[in-house]
Amino acid sequence: MAPPEVFSLSQQTPVTCHAFNADRTQVAVSLNSNEVLIYAREGNDWKVIDTLTEHDKPVTSIDWAPRSNRIVTSAQDRNAYVWQQSPDPQTGHMVWKPTLVLLRINRAATYVRWSPNEDKFAVASGARAIAICSFDPEGDWWVSRLLKKPIRSTVLSVDWHPNNVLLAAGSADMKARVFSAYIKDVDKKPAPSVWGEKLPFNTICGEYASPSGGWVHDVAFSPSGDVLAFASHDSSVTIVYPGGPAVYTIKMSILPLVTLTWTTEESIIAAGHDCQPLVFSGNQGGWELVGSLDDPQSNKSSGGARSGFGGASPVGRLNSAAFNTFRNAAERGISNVPGSPTTSSSTESELFTVHQNTITSVRPYDGVPGNITHVSTSGVDGKLVVWDVSAVTPIGATGLAGKLGKMQLR
Repeated sequence: MAPPEVFSLSQQTPVTCHAFNADRTQVAVSLNSNEVLIYAREGNDWKVIDTLTEHDKPVTSIDWAPRSNRIVTSAQDRNAYVWQQSPDPQTGHMVWKPTLVLLRINRAATYVRWSPNEDKFAVASGARAIAICSFDPEGDWWVSRLLKKPIRSTVLSVDWHPNNVLLAAGSADMKARVFSAYIKDVDKKPAPSVWGEKLPFNTICGEYASPSGGWVHDVAFSPSGDVLAFASHDSSVTIVYPGGPAVYTIKMSILPLVTLTWTTEESIIAAGHDCQPLVFSGNQGGWELVGSLDDPQSNKSSGGARSGFGGASPVGRLNSAAFNTFRNAAERGISNVPGSPTTSSSTESELFTVHQNTITSVRPYDGVPGNITHVSTSGVDGKLVVWDVSAVTPIGATGLAGKLGKMQLR
């Protein structure tokens, strides 16, 4: 199994979000600030080559369109900008120039994604609305129409259906919804699907509650668009088959997941506060948690079998000084007295996972929709990691096997 590629973009600052260009030679990231840094790959390292500085509040989300090479950013300043490269009139060098987006929202923009055809994008917000933005050539700006009803709280994530019309959204009102974002002058009439046939703007095609009332952190359509998955703050992942109809919920006794993506029609990678990407597999007959892309039992560069630790602990568990002192005294008769093994201050709070803090974003890195071979993750620890999705470590021995439940839609 190929080990993950680990890059440390920042030692002290979280990576809020990231987005790669089409050939993966550049990546745009936000280091929890109002700037977007563009890195270019040089061998086994990344170097900053450009900085986008139009926002005046922290950037919340970035998306990079692979075919048109346009970047869209959203921020807490209630604005979004579309960035496109054009030659500088004085130097002739290619520079990123922003185009204004008229969002018409009065709260922070929280999440942004291009549509599959790259002719519009969706901006989630704290204003209980989603702005569907398309380009107006007369005004030379991007204009928006708002999806509002029946959203009751901040929208935390969005994802586009492959047909370029349907949009999934997860929000803090504990609901995942599927809307129609059909714009007459932009979209062709979509073909009938499991989500419906007549799809005027703001049609509600589906509404699904979080199993135990947690915020819906992330939503994602399967490669075919016929299945919806969402991750909630109640440490659950829910997979919806509207054509069944059936809903499968995997409940776990770990910290909540906040981001997910499909790799195939029958496989999902999800990550969050437990600091590692988990692998879920299944079909319309059932779903289960099958493993992790990380291997917390293997020796990390500075977190292997260390004196006083008694070997690696279960996935994602924090190796705090107090916990290990108690465990070593109870299980091994070791106490922190002169002459006995002790932990050093540099390893007292080290995890046995690659990421040392919450994973904020997981995105496809290599492959095509329906056959993703690598995914990338970024986290609060300032790391950017590329994982091989075939390198799955079984989690049966870690005590994190999920409980699978099934319920019929009403």
